[in-house]
Amino acid sequence: MPRVRYIERRVRAQPHVAGTPLRSFISGMPPRRRGASGFRGVRVRPSGRFTAEIRAGGFRLTLGTYNTPELAARAYDAAAWRFRRPGHNMNFPDVESLEEAEFLAPPPCLVDDEDRRRHRQVQRRIAIAERDEQLMRQWRAQFPNDVDNTDAFFANLRAQRRSNRRHRRAVAAFELENPNTTWTENDPRWDDIWTETTSDDE
Repeated sequence: MPRVRYIERRVRAQPHVAGTPLRSFISGMPPRRRGASGFRGVRVRPSGRFTAEIRAGGFRLTLGTYNTPELAARAYDAAAWRFRRPGHNMNFPDVESLEEAEFLAPPPCLVDDEDRRRHRQVQRRIAIAERDEQLMRQWRAQFPNDVDNTDAFFANLRAQRRSNRRHRRAVAAFELENPNTTWTENDPRWDDIWTETTSDDE
């Protein structure tokens, strides 16, 4: 079946799960803090490359695409330092400063003008998100009750999103077994099988 071959290619692209029976792998995957790449904030793309992402200012920011998960993890850590994330949220806790993290972080793969345009856009968004988080820290210090109410709202919103991800993942797993499915091999909904039930970077 085309959809099975598509999922099998995704499994074979990940050395630490290679050789695992396909259906056992899908049904037995528990919720995890880290993705299939083995690193926080790093996602495996269908192309076999790796995308670094971080959540900031209520948005998920794509930091760039890299050839190895380690390089993408370095990019994530540099952004995490900028947003003052705690050390246990880092992929490489031995790094001791923002300057060191940025020195070790590689530039993303920029193939053409469109890639470069997107990279500039990402840098602008990171700067805006960084400023937003600075203002949030100031607001939290001055108005703690307001912040508590806001935190409760977003905690509930994240719970709803996790529930929706679980539902989409269950639907995709059902369609994988359904011989009469109308989903094509390239249907983006197959990616929901790989959707994690907890955020990599909350």
